[in-house]
Amino acid sequence: MEEWHRLRTHVLMDAGELGSRNLSVTWLELPAGAEQSLRSHEEAEQAYIVVRGAGSMSVAGDTQRVTEGDLILVPPATDHSIANDGEGELACISVQSPPVAASELYSDQLAEVAGYDDEDL
Repeated sequence: MEEWHRLRTHVLMDAGELGSRNLSVTWLELPAGAEQSLRSHEEAEQAYIVVRGAGSMSVAGDTQRVTEGDLILVPPATDHSIANDGEGELACISVQSPPVAASELYSDQLAEVAGYDDEDL
């Protein structure tokens, strides 16, 4: 499990692992108040499946509430972000095709937390 400024990620299958040529899969946990900065992946489409908690997801400027059991599809080259604006933890699975390396998906330059300060490192 990696942690980037309170965002916790666990790569279930990185690009090219387990014989996969077309997918990468990551488990993502956002504690209350955490959010990812806006991002896009030029070639990959991405699906988020919410497995625990609730929050909000922005895709192409449209922000909607997401809860357990929701699937959100993000087309290639589309700005998106996810935020936990609730009380409990938000957990989801992120699937990318073609695969995107975890280091690109969840680098410390992409992860932001509400109220985060560089001095917290």
